[in-house]
Amino acid sequence: MLTLATTIEMNSLAAKKIREAMEPELAKDPSLKCRVYVDHVHGDHAHYGLAFDTQKPEDEIVTVQGLDLLVGPDNKDMVDGLSIKFLLYPQEGFKITNPSKNNHGDH
Repeated sequence: MLTLATTIEMNSLAAKKIREAMEPELAKDPSLKCRVYVDHVHGDHAHYGLAFDTQKPEDEIVTVQGLDLLVGPDNKDMVDGLSIKFLLYPQEGFKITNPSKNNHGDH
């Protein structure tokens, strides 16, 4: 059985913001990476989160914008096709959506 790699898109500003947040944490624990996970699912879509974590044997590493992102096997299906952006307008912050899963934004 062929297993396809998980695809994630990220804009350069999101990568920069994640690197900035990780810098002090990496000084304490150089093995940390950024984990992308499904926070909760309801209806036909999911809500996503980011956290610093150490790699587990079952994790897939997806490299985007030079960052190694961890994706656990339980989240792989809902994370595949994810778009991670950091926006300055209309409100500054991360916007994590999955257009391939009919998730185009918050509600």
